[in-house]
Amino acid sequence: MYEPEALDLPADGKVETALRAAQQYYLQRSTMGAIARDLGTSRSTVSRLLSYARDAGLVEIHIHRPQSRVSVAERHLRAHFDVRAHVARVPESATNVERLELTAIQAARVINSVFDSDMVIGLSWGTMVNAISRCLFPKPLHNCQFVQLNGAGNSRATGTHYSHQMFSAFGAAFDAVVQQLPAPLFFDSAATKRALFEERVVRRATELQQAADAALFSVGTVTDGTPSSPYLAGYFLDESDFVSLAEDGAVGDIATVFLRSDGSHHGVRLNERTSGPDLDRFREVGHRICAVSGDHKIEALRAALAGGYITHLVIDERTAGLLLDSLAQPPADR
Repeated sequence: MYEPEALDLPADGKVETALRAAQQYYLQRSTMGAIARDLGTSRSTVSRLLSYARDAGLVEIHIHRPQSRVSVAERHLRAHFDVRAHVARVPESATNVERLELTAIQAARVINSVFDSDMVIGLSWGTMVNAISRCLFPKPLHNCQFVQLNGAGNSRATGTHYSHQMFSAFGAAFDAVVQQLPAPLFFDSAATKRALFEERVVRRATELQQAADAALFSVGTVTDGTPSSPYLAGYFLDESDFVSLAEDGAVGDIATVFLRSDGSHHGVRLNERTSGPDLDRFREVGHRICAVSGDHKIEALRAALAGGYITHLVIDERTAGLLLDSLAQPPADR
């Protein structure tokens, strides 16, 4: 196996660079010369990157029989949840980060088949959608608009993803206009939220949300009091907020709108202060693409599926197996 030193790459950059080279070579059919120019390196380094990707399990080459494990999982997901399922293959040795990256690549392929000209597309920012933004396949569209579904986090926290960078990547890949939502992730009070949402600049974004033809999002989790990444972006929820979520039976969220295990969201008090969209109207969006990876996401994902918020599910092979296994178990009591 090639070591990071052999590739002249820092250890923390080898996976991302190898994935980028593999994506261009195997999925976009780029030549090694073109990839070398894009990465600013040599053809021989690209060749070693591709070898590293295979050796590390980031790329697997198989001849699949018609009833492969992935196709069986996709069929079961469609049958149980009435969604179009797209399962990303992952090696047994894959880390959580690698599972997320491989799911993001699969999601990038799915959205290219859905996103088209003359569409309004909602984006909920977070770890998964940010990962997707790094592996988009360029597809210039005409009269396409992206609109932010939930407010932006604060960049004070270490490791925070910058929502504006994510939106810029989508805008550039699809030659689209981006409409951001100028609002915080959470408001101090419901009254503050109502007042700000009356401002014209905010109404423009929320009206565009309601006209959306497609949406791309993931699910967040509040399991064991540990919120998903947008909540860690400088807008920390305090202890009373977690108590409130537990009392109201919240198990996860879509675009920072919290859900119970049955998919309901009315009466969850924190939703009165969130910047996320009206989920009743969200169900009317024609293409609702949810990308999910991670063992801890199962309960929140089941809630989103129970509520009928997903039409296209992109999920890694291991998480799909856990989701299907969980069908034999009732949702946890809250």
